[in-house]
Amino acid sequence: MARSHIAIIGAPMDLGAGRRGVDMGPSALRLASLNERLASLGYKVEDLGNIHVVQAESVRPGASTARYLNEIAATCTTLAGIVEGALAKGDFPVVLGGDHSVAIGTIAGIANHYRKQEKKLGLVWIDAHADMNTPETSPSGNIHGMPLACSIGIGPRELTHIFDWAPKIDPRNVAVIGLRSVDSEERKIVQRTGVHAYTMRDIDERGLRAVVQEALEVATEGTAGFHLSFDMDSVDPHEAPGVGTPVKGGMTYRESHLAMENVCDCDAMLGLEVVEVNPVIDEANRTALLAVELVMSALGKRIL
Repeated sequence: MARSHIAIIGAPMDLGAGRRGVDMGPSALRLASLNERLASLGYKVEDLGNIHVVQAESVRPGASTARYLNEIAATCTTLAGIVEGALAKGDFPVVLGGDHSVAIGTIAGIANHYRKQEKKLGLVWIDAHADMNTPETSPSGNIHGMPLACSIGIGPRELTHIFDWAPKIDPRNVAVIGLRSVDSEERKIVQRTGVHAYTMRDIDERGLRAVVQEALEVATEGTAGFHLSFDMDSVDPHEAPGVGTPVKGGMTYRESHLAMENVCDCDAMLGLEVVEVNPVIDEANRTALLAVELVMSALGKRIL
């Protein structure tokens, strides 16, 4: 990767999730020596700390179809500005979630930076869930199930139009890898929008490498590069028990590393976020430790 400077940005949001605890994810990742290990690869690392997120107990959740919408929109707008500022300095942003709703802000910041250069952004979304619900389709009203839809322009205007434009990403340049839990109405949105979705069956039948290579082609075709949004629930719960919404049958330890190594080899990643680490239900911080290993693989660590 050409950039030598990394900006660590904590986004301790759990307003978008149904289960509390992922707001401690950034601390768990830092405790797992993320900054020191990135420095060991030769990067200059600047930790910008955590953005401010209101506590759920201090505000009302609002409409049941999109809980904490205004608070999440405000947090994502703040995050978008910080991410864009890091890119303007020439830094590579690494965002630590928090629930997956933080991706709305991360993607907005990166997309706005490259839009000013008249360039498009691609997206690789690694997740057990499609995260393409809307307030009308969501069974729970939890916004962490909506960020991908918002990023392609579908959803509440407060989330789709950060910086007053949408969509942030053309769905034709979106690749979703590792799907194994999709809501019934959400499935129709995935199919209608034309995002490139790869389920665990695709990985089983074709192999992880073939799927990732095709996904990278999708995300880089006609774009400046891609943002990688990695939800730790894409990994099987046997390897990553401490996640917001665990689902059996995910990627193995080695498949997860191979995906990250392939991403690094592509040399077109413009931003990275890791989300949904929940220390409350973890075992001795092992999910955060794995997350740090995966970030290292994505940013250049090799066996030889």
